[in-house]
Amino acid sequence: MKKLFIALFLFFSFLSQSQTYIKANAFTTLLTVPNIGLETSIGEKSTLQFDVLASFWESVNGKPREFYTFTPEYRYHFKEKYNGFYAGAHIGASIFNFQKWNYINTNLYEKGFGYFIGTTIGYQVKINDKFMLDCFLGGGWHQGFYKGYYIGTNERYEQAKNYNKSGEWFPYRGGVMISYKLN
Repeated sequence: MKKLFIALFLFFSFLSQSQTYIKANAFTTLLTVPNIGLETSIGEKSTLQFDVLASFWESVNGKPREFYTFTPEYRYHFKEKYNGFYAGAHIGASIFNFQKWNYINTNLYEKGFGYFIGTTIGYQVKINDKFMLDCFLGGGWHQGFYKGYYIGTNERYEQAKNYNKSGEWFPYRGGVMISYKLN
């Protein structure tokens, strides 16, 4: 418990000494899939962002659509922090109970977890001293470990002993973050 307290104290001390923005993705929020984040300065042209994307939908038209992603990302700003173009690199984790895109017209779905690694490109525009827009697009490799089930019976459709695996390259990040400066 003491170590956790010290780690949290150091983390919040670090945040209090740097420019920090709290963010919400306007596009995904309109689709009822909230994406919130925190971006803080770690150098002259570098920032660190951590965001969470969550779909709480257990079922949409009888198909599971629940997932959660956790993404820490390093960003290098070409002009200056929080103004102009940037490139980012991230690695993250996902948890899902979801029907994959290539199973849309079937009664199959997957439940499991995964990790991903990828890049992001974006452009930030300051609106005023407190608000900023962050337009971004990113993607990369996702490696999933899952068990496949039939919708309705919840019986497994594949024969893997433990978890099946699936790796894919695809775009999985994007939108417009509305950002508010905390300090």
